[in-house]
Amino acid sequence: MIPRIYIPADSGALALGAEKVAKAIAGELAERGIEAKIVRNGSRGAYFLEPMVEVATANGRVAYGPVKPSDVKSLFDSGFLTGGPHKRWLGAPDKIPFLAKQTRLTFARCGVIDPLSLESYKKHGGLNGLKNALELTPAAIVTQVTESGLRGRGGAGFPTGIKWKTVLDTAGDRKYIVCNADEGDSGTFADRMIMEGDPFVLIEGMTIAGIATGATKGFVYVRSEYPHAVAVMNKAVEVARKAGVLGASVLGSSHAFDMEIRVGAGAYVCGEETALLDSLEGKRGMVRAKPPLPAHKGLFGKPTVINNVISLASVPVIMDKGAAFYKDFGMGRSRGTIPIQIAGNVRYGGLFEAAFGMTLGEIVDEIGGGTATGRPVKAVQVGGPLGAYFPRSLFDTPFDYEAFAAKDGLIGHAGIVVFDDTADMLKQARFAMEFCAIESCGKCTPCRIGSTRGVETIDKLAAGIEPEKNLALVTDLCNTMKFGSLCALGGFTPYPVMSSITHFPDDFKPAPVRVAAE
Repeated sequence: MIPRIYIPADSGALALGAEKVAKAIAGELAERGIEAKIVRNGSRGAYFLEPMVEVATANGRVAYGPVKPSDVKSLFDSGFLTGGPHKRWLGAPDKIPFLAKQTRLTFARCGVIDPLSLESYKKHGGLNGLKNALELTPAAIVTQVTESGLRGRGGAGFPTGIKWKTVLDTAGDRKYIVCNADEGDSGTFADRMIMEGDPFVLIEGMTIAGIATGATKGFVYVRSEYPHAVAVMNKAVEVARKAGVLGASVLGSSHAFDMEIRVGAGAYVCGEETALLDSLEGKRGMVRAKPPLPAHKGLFGKPTVINNVISLASVPVIMDKGAAFYKDFGMGRSRGTIPIQIAGNVRYGGLFEAAFGMTLGEIVDEIGGGTATGRPVKAVQVGGPLGAYFPRSLFDTPFDYEAFAAKDGLIGHAGIVVFDDTADMLKQARFAMEFCAIESCGKCTPCRIGSTRGVETIDKLAAGIEPEKNLALVTDLCNTMKFGSLCALGGFTPYPVMSSITHFPDDFKPAPVRVAAE
């Protein structure tokens, strides 16, 4: 039996030196005259252990990491092809604490399979959901997705089934499925991991969405900063098309569905669904007024489903295992699992898929291991650059859409960025306003002008100029932006600003007072 060596080729692992490790292993195999197959899989998401190399042995896969090129010779000397002991030995991957504690539904195959092998995908349960969907009517598929409780994982948390039913019930000579893969939030990488590590699950999910709503064409809108994801998705679409998963007859059925990968030009606002549609149509990405909703008049004026990558990638398991199975995970109105992305100043950074309901404190302290610097955690931003900063006093908040909203926060795309006690929250509030000013499409005044005035006013606060007056002005600007902006970019920018002011007031006091307080 030829040994199989798994070395991740996803962007996160590559950034940590996986390509150099792969070349070193290939060179060592050649030098020693050993025949082995190197499989470039995706990452399992434990990025603090990347590059993580795995070897298939008679007793299952054994992992080693983080592996450096300088470790390769000693790995071979230690018999790592048969799971031999070494300082980088981690044991069975699914027994590694960070991975063992997870509930992997959407990410069950990430890091396990060859991303571009349809056979490997099917061997691990792939296409079961699509096959089941083909046995049902479109309305029955929509009902199952609705009953599962699946909500938009891109940030808004809108019920997926309701969106699909609206498109199904809307007449149109052509309908579209658009996948929003414009993953622009800080500390997020779940979409990228799926596209690079398990692309067929996204293709399967989009195909099911097409069958359920009567759409025959799909588009994946990927941000330009994800060249590896674009390359993998394009290859996966070709493989799926040749295998009959996509095309005029999906798996030999009467349903037609095909799809394309499109690359954005790098605008954060194109993560907003209507700006994304404008960009897809070849226009400048600017937010559209609603109504009409995209479900009624979306891409090229046709009924369109717009879902995030994780939303669509969660559909196959629902159609495979059933709505009740998926709904059994989670709490309240937040059902199923959520891929929590732990980043920033944290000891164990990576993707952690779990059912809704873990507290923020559990995620940061137990799963993330606290700060990488060893200093106390001061703030945690959840939901990207537009998310609120939570202090330790709010760490008992369960990871749930409604629970976060009740504390003036948002889950968003479930990215968590950790800051230690050296962070200056006035500077973080300024960054939020500056980010909004730079990324604003300029269509509405509250966002375009409010963010610019916000930067100026916070700069006055930092300089100690009329602190009470300018603090009141920032609060008023945030109120105007929150309720007057056309989309979430301007509407959510107040979250990081006001949470910084509310929870960390000392950082907004004039310099002499701040120094005295210290």
